[in-house]
Amino acid sequence: MQLSPTRTLPSRLLVRGADVLPGVLVTAAIAVVSTGIGALVPVLGSAVPAIVLGVLLSVIRPRVMARHDRADARIQPGIAYSGKFLLQLAVVLLGVQLSVGSIAQVGLDSLPIMLTTLAVCLLGAWALGRMLRTERRLTTLIGVGTGICGASAIAAVAPVIGAASAEIAYAVSTIFLFNILAVVVFPLIGHALSLDPHTFGLFAGTAVNDTSSVVAAASVFSTAALGYAVVVKLVRTLMIIPISVGLSVMEAHRSTDGRRLTGRRVAKLVPWFLVGFVIVALINSTGIIPDAPRAVLVQASVFLITMALAGIGLSTDIPALRRAGWRPLALGGMLWVLVTVTALGTIAVTAALRG
Repeated sequence: MQLSPTRTLPSRLLVRGADVLPGVLVTAAIAVVSTGIGALVPVLGSAVPAIVLGVLLSVIRPRVMARHDRADARIQPGIAYSGKFLLQLAVVLLGVQLSVGSIAQVGLDSLPIMLTTLAVCLLGAWALGRMLRTERRLTTLIGVGTGICGASAIAAVAPVIGAASAEIAYAVSTIFLFNILAVVVFPLIGHALSLDPHTFGLFAGTAVNDTSSVVAAASVFSTAALGYAVVVKLVRTLMIIPISVGLSVMEAHRSTDGRRLTGRRVAKLVPWFLVGFVIVALINSTGIIPDAPRAVLVQASVFLITMALAGIGLSTDIPALRRAGWRPLALGGMLWVLVTVTALGTIAVTAALRG
């Protein structure tokens, strides 16, 4: 009897695959269109078009599917699968962009700025979120999205805290808005302060969230700033790990009514996809992954995130977005200004200390 689950595994996988395939194909189609839009307008990337198209389709979907309840029921499991499992798988593949060598390259030069801006952003999110009375999970998503790496951080943290689709959609859209402002404003700030390319790369990589926006802002300022800005941004991705683990512990503590969390229980709280993220990054550090397959895996991670956000958009509760109102947007704007000022201030202080 104990071998029965093993014997039936192939058939169960086939049944599960058939169950989710229709909805996965829908999110894949949206991802293809969104990738095309991102190629035409690089500053947009593919993630934002995916979630916008998903939300728009979620508005018209009830009317289109009103007489096709059976078809709607068939695509629903795949939409949910894309928004959850494919999102987690994408986080695992993000590890292929990092290596011990790249982390060492950035080293002590960026670590003080990264840690300071992250601490200030998370504390600011907690304080400003309470002041604005924004919902706790939405506050967390906007805080980690602003403080770490935009949609990737939101993707990693959302399943940890059990965020709803509407909250994820609002958070991603908010982060995107201020990323676009950064592309326009940051190069002007850099020139006004007479920053050299290295310093501007550090600034942009620390204070801009999405990779496409980092690339755009650094390119507008100077091509010499581009490489370092991207490396700094990628290393910031590592902050997903301690923040997600910390949030897992907090969520568990909240759900167990204050009962003591042992080391073993804390270890069990670490999401599987974060473990996978670390393993992939360590494998990449060995240099055994050739450049061509690595590039394919990087593109795969981006496409999976696009599919996942399409699924999240399709599952979005539009009335919940309306109920959220202007306060989360105001929170995102305040945090954006806070991170920008903190990054510039910390860069100035560290430069002065180094003489």
